[in-house]
Amino acid sequence: MEAPGRSVEEIFEDFKGRRAAIIKALTTDVADFYTQCDPEKENLCLYGLPNEHWEVNLPVEEVPPELPEPVLGINFARDGMQEKDWLSLVAVHSDSWLLALAFYFGARFGFDKADRRRLFNMMNELPTIFEVVTGTAKKQVKEKSSVSNNSGSKSKSSSKARAAEAQGRPSKALQPKDEDEGVEEQDEDEHGDTLCGACGENNGTDEFWICCDICERWFHGKCVKITPARADHIKQYKCPSCSSNKRAR
Repeated sequence: MEAPGRSVEEIFEDFKGRRAAIIKALTTDVADFYTQCDPEKENLCLYGLPNEHWEVNLPVEEVPPELPEPVLGINFARDGMQEKDWLSLVAVHSDSWLLALAFYFGARFGFDKADRRRLFNMMNELPTIFEVVTGTAKKQVKEKSSVSNNSGSKSKSSSKARAAEAQGRPSKALQPKDEDEGVEEQDEDEHGDTLCGACGENNGTDEFWICCDICERWFHGKCVKITPARADHIKQYKCPSCSSNKRAR
């Protein structure tokens, strides 16, 4: 693995790229990731690369390794538990690896207390991989933003209507004509805080979003390769994780 630059910002960019790669492996690319983690193979690791690509590979032979290594043997536990529990386990170990790697670079490049604190605060602003994979990050945002929005005026509807709302367009199913503007603004704020279940980022309501009808997590359309035109023809949208879980059963 190639070391990033020596500044806090460069190490943070390295962290973000690796994090995005692992989130992709555990969400949008989960079917491919599951297949590659064959329990019949030797100890395998999930590597997130700075260029947002991931790979499942054997650990380096060097002892001790040049850089901290991801957890070993993720493939051995694959068939011994529920898929969602296995993915959560890989996620939490991946979080630990990314923190270890970032602070390894910090120590190697001589960061002082202030630099280490700044690096940690920058990383801590993002939800963990575990929170993204399990949907905890979305639930935390929802609890803060919709405590007062339980009057029943907003009912569960098709993914097509909810995707329209997330894109900033008024939806007939979600926005009755006689509903006041205050509630409309509150709904927009709620989606403004929502985190994408694939990339873990929040780019506001100016992009197209779609909600999974099974796990109710929100996704950028571009992250799950769904366009607004395609969403218009989907009666019930299932995200890659939920689709994979159904196939596994």
